[in-house]
Amino acid sequence: MQTVYWSSKYFSQLSLNELYDLLKLRVDVFVVEQSCFYPDLDSLKGSLDRHSETIHLMGTINDEIVAYARILAPGQSYVQYASIGRVAVAQKARGLGLGHDLISKAITLCLEHFPDTDIKISAQQHLADYYQQHGFVTVSDMYLEDDIPHIAMLKSVIK
Repeated sequence: MQTVYWSSKYFSQLSLNELYDLLKLRVDVFVVEQSCFYPDLDSLKGSLDRHSETIHLMGTINDEIVAYARILAPGQSYVQYASIGRVAVAQKARGLGLGHDLISKAITLCLEHFPDTDIKISAQQHLADYYQQHGFVTVSDMYLEDDIPHIAMLKSVIK
């Protein structure tokens, strides 16, 4: 297996090439593969992607971003929860276990940066078992987000 280099950066730390590559990966996975036309660039100045506490987690192989997740501070997606979203693995890198590594690293970053804060996600419903393997439990009925069935899931980290 090729070596994966993991890095995490705030928006202001991203190079132009990193920003372009992570946005391209998100568009490739969420817009093109899933035939879902939605505004991936959802960030008003100072929020979501560009919020000062948002963490962009990237896994690269041979200087190419092949795995990505966006970690949002409490108050961005959910008032009292940190959140992990835009979880994507490039099609050519699937089957290498990167998805599980990505979620594990994202959870670790949440715990480091937002200690004693539970993590809530909006997961595509067909991925519920995948997220359950990482301690998330379903906390909502199915709802449509961009015409794709989703569920809210929560990982309790508060002891």
